[in-house]
Amino acid sequence: MQDAALRLKSLVEQLLGAPLPLRIRAWDGSEAGPPAAPVLVVRNRRAVRRLLWKPGELGLARAWVAGDLGVEGDLYAALDLMSGLLWERGEDARGVGEALRDSEVRAALRGLVKLAGPLPPAPPAEEVRRRRHLHTKRSDKRAISHHYDVGNDFYEIVLGPSMVYSCAYWEDDGSLEDAQRDKLELIARKLDLKPGQRLLDVGCGWGSMAIHAAREHGVSVVGVTLSQEQAAYARKRVADEGLTDRVEIRVQDYRDVSDGPYDAISSIGMAEHVGAERYLEYAETLRRLLRPGGRLLNHQIARPPRRDESAYSVDEFIDAYVFPDGELAPVGTTVTQLERAGFEVRDVESIREHYALTLRRWVVNLEEQWTRAVRLTSPGRARVWRLYMAASALAFEHNRIGVNQVLAVRTPEASGASGMPLRARDWN
Repeated sequence: MQDAALRLKSLVEQLLGAPLPLRIRAWDGSEAGPPAAPVLVVRNRRAVRRLLWKPGELGLARAWVAGDLGVEGDLYAALDLMSGLLWERGEDARGVGEALRDSEVRAALRGLVKLAGPLPPAPPAEEVRRRRHLHTKRSDKRAISHHYDVGNDFYEIVLGPSMVYSCAYWEDDGSLEDAQRDKLELIARKLDLKPGQRLLDVGCGWGSMAIHAAREHGVSVVGVTLSQEQAAYARKRVADEGLTDRVEIRVQDYRDVSDGPYDAISSIGMAEHVGAERYLEYAETLRRLLRPGGRLLNHQIARPPRRDESAYSVDEFIDAYVFPDGELAPVGTTVTQLERAGFEVRDVESIREHYALTLRRWVVNLEEQWTRAVRLTSPGRARVWRLYMAASALAFEHNRIGVNQVLAVRTPEASGASGMPLRARDWN
């Protein structure tokens, strides 16, 4: 009888119609595949059952989060090889449906079911029950809580002292803290912040942008978040900096902010949570909160457009384990929606490569304090973050997703005076 690793390798190659570029080590100690390749460790039969009952990305994710699957060797190399096999092969790839019509494959599958057992394991506890993306105030608060109320101590491990959870802005081989400070300063310069102005920071996180703007540029800041844990942490930081007279942190939905006008608005890594159906409402709300001539800096992850946009669906792993209800849009769609809301879009800057560098630094931070991270959350949660950040770094590097800073102005209709400098990007 063939050993488990060889049987698994043979079946996968039959299903995909291509050689498996990873080495497999099965629960019985057997191995099969290229000797120098990263090793996909199938620790038990549950991993196979998860893949049989939920083929594709979600089944793989469940097995990874539960600890039934692992990678020995370079995680980035393994993910790169798997993405090339599963997601980037184009129309020439043999479909699973076609493979299943093959009698030999069906026979192999029956053998695998017999080998692994008939019933699917329960999903890991870290998985969120997936719902329709309603983006109501209640559902958004629930989704934000799932992602951000993991524990501030855990985020300190991943993000480092800057506590900024968005793409940094790198120059050469500087530190993560320097790159995050440079990103905050870049945003402040794009918004042309001046002493005495009012800034609204939408999705303020742990308060880093609010503190930077108040301390370095003398503005008064209102930061809003839906996370109780973020707000408590940000308020303590504000107090420690002696900025309570200039920075207010609220647990508040952006749709409930009513004390405008503001001179400037920053939205950094928040718009991904808004949803396509609510995006125009988001843009119109922010425009109403700005004074005429006020600026919005919208920092947002983007995906490439599809020929058939109706066929777009959210990433199963991200939706179930990382960002429930998160949605990505092409940057062109974002610009169009901002313009529909009445903004004048003045600058779009792609900083895609910067996010890949940022994510790789976050992965290092997590791996260096892995034992503590597991203790603060759970083994499954730590595995979610390692996989999500490493896979996202590769996605940015390969241009499967991007990130853009869009600078828009509420240009006065009567005068048309935008207040922008004649020379573009005067902030660089």
